[in-house]
Amino acid sequence: MIQEKLVVFSAPSGSGKTTIVRHLLTVETLPLAFSISATTRAPRGKEINGKDYYFLSVEEFKERIEQGHFLEWEEVYPNQYYGTLKSEVVRLWQSGKAVLFDLDVVGGLAIKRQFPEQTLAIFVQPPNLETLIERLKNRKTEDQIALNKRIDKAPAEMVQAKFFDAILINDDLEQAFEKASSLVSNFLNSD
Repeated sequence: MIQEKLVVFSAPSGSGKTTIVRHLLTVETLPLAFSISATTRAPRGKEINGKDYYFLSVEEFKERIEQGHFLEWEEVYPNQYYGTLKSEVVRLWQSGKAVLFDLDVVGGLAIKRQFPEQTLAIFVQPPNLETLIERLKNRKTEDQIALNKRIDKAPAEMVQAKFFDAILINDDLEQAFEKASSLVSNFLNSD
């Protein structure tokens, strides 16, 4: 029964979770719909409002927090908020699909705590910290200050892996795709 199931992918930045999530959305046998997160950070590259993120001002985000519009939210860095709007999850469930999330570690665990039986929480782990740092640098999407923040946060995030339902080590992308597809398919087809 797919209705009202949630699939969460979490990881430190640079682990490859977004690449894996994008791949899963192309697998025709998986009835998944992507949950678009809200954020106060500026768009990167060619990111589009309403497709990649809902880009909100800090004031708008705080107003929605006060109004109870978020399922989960976090101030990841000073004045840089991320969160999942309740309306987004309801919209996707109403389409008859399971909701697929690409969240930071705190957000992923928050969803799992709220919906323990309905959620498959997968932690994407890089083979090692050096590989993670190299991936972040090669991405070239942040300035050095933002890059350092992500690198500094990674070890604390990696310690949280044990609280997830599954750990997916991303050292070979094709194998990671296969393993992710298998984990998600088994979960969606379970009662």
